[in-house]
This record gives sequence, structure tokens and C-alpha cells, in this order.
Amino acid sequence: MPELPEVETTRRGIAPAILGRRVVSVVIREPRLRWRIASDLASAVANQTVRDVRRRAKYLLIDLDSGSLILHLGMSGSLRALPPETPTMTHDHVDIVFDSGICLRFNDPRRFGSLHWTPTPDQHPLLRKLAPEPLGDDFNGDYLARTARRRKVAIKQFVMNSQVVVGVGNIYASESLFRAGIRPRRAAGRVSREELARLATAIKDVLKDAIRAGGTTLRDYVNAAGNSGYFRQKLYVYEREGQPCRQCHTAIRQLTQGGRSTYFCPSCQK
Repeated sequence: MPELPEVETTRRGIAPAILGRRVVSVVIREPRLRWRIASDLASAVANQTVRDVRRRAKYLLIDLDSGSLILHLGMSGSLRALPPETPTMTHDHVDIVFDSGICLRFNDPRRFGSLHWTPTPDQHPLLRKLAPEPLGDDFNGDYLARTARRRKVAIKQFVMNSQVVVGVGNIYASESLFRAGIRPRRAAGRVSREELARLATAIKDVLKDAIRAGGTTLRDYVNAAGNSGYFRQKLYVYEREGQPCRQCHTAIRQLTQGGRSTYFCPSCQK
């Protein structure tokens, strides 16, 4: 699944192509995504100008004159900036065409993504209850310590909870806990304030490193230019079960938490 770094990489890729541009048309080839695309979406956004391109958690927001398009890439989606005459491929479900001659083309093989139009994006049900951004100033060790107090849930599940912090998916949770030296099964409420401060810093650093690398390509993800991210080459624990730890050479272990694979070093993480 495209996670926060992949979505941020996409945002940075499409923004220069569409900022200040007017929507000429929206071509919807397949409306049956995770939620069906509203039948009036194309007419609602026609002739509106792009004022900003933002990210909130794993959602892309294209702010127009009187509202916003909210797009989620789902499990396998990608958004590319292309000339509109570019031949379509299977699973090219939506084109947003601009007066510059560029279109944003949304491809989603599994159709778990979504596209919405709303005049009040911050009040939209998908966004209004989201927790702080991990790269924001209000996400830090003190915040984690307050939020984790007396919590029995495992620390990895804790930081993956979008009501605690948004956008920390499975890959980046495992990598952040490794950098912070914390075992993923420890109860959140039993992790010390000092360790939580390290974890907040590690989450920021891992996400920033992944964004600089253009994201992590494990299966389907490509960025706005159609290129794969290469942060996978820098992973310390994720999908490295049985391989030597890059720091201490102990074999990396794997376990299952909440139906998801977790990877950790039994020597470096306590």
C-alpha cells in the first residue's frame, strides 16, 4: 500500500504541473472505486482553478476555488501527470484534464482507492478525526508519553493507530522501532519517556529519509513520473527475516501483529 512517503512524493511530483491551472474536464472511465465516484463530481469541479496541493495523512487534497478533491491511492493506486493524448492502460480509471494540456491520470488495479469532492475538506468524514501529522511540531516525545500512558496495546500497533498519529504504516513502524531500539511487542504504556522521545525522532527521520528516496516500492507503487521509489534498498529490518542485522549481525526475526508482519532485531531492540 502507498504510505505517507509515497503519497508525499506524489504530491511533490504533481504540484508543479497543476498549481494555478484550471480544470477543463474530468473523464471517469470507472466510477466503482472503494466508494463510487459521485455522478456530479466532474461538473462540480469544471472551470475551477487549483489553489493548493496538500497531503493529510495518506490523502491527497487538491484545493480548488470552492472546495477540494480528496484522493486516496488505496492498495495499488498511482497518480501520474501526462499529456492527455497518452494512450490509456488497463485500470486507468480517471483523468483530470487542465488548461495547460496536462492531465492527472489515476490508475488503480485493485480499485481500493477513492476520489471525493467536498466544499469543506477539513470537515469531511475521512479527515475530521485524524490525529497529528508525524512530521509536524506537535508530534514529539511528550505527546507520545501523554497518549501512551497506561495503554496496554503493543507499541507498534499504537503508532500505527491513525487516532494517535497519522501515516505511520507497517513498513515505517518497523523501521522506526528499530532505530529507536524498542521491541515491537512492548506495551505502549511501559515504554519510557526517553524511549518515546527517541521513537518520535526516529519516525520523523525514517519518513523524511523515505521521502528523499522517493518512497518504498514493494509491489505496484510508482510516483507521478512513473518511477519506482528506492527506499527499500535502505531498510534495516522490514522483509529481512533471517538476514544479518546491519548493525550487530544478529539474524532479523519476524512475527505477526494484528495480521501484519513485523520485523525486528532481538539484539538491538529491547
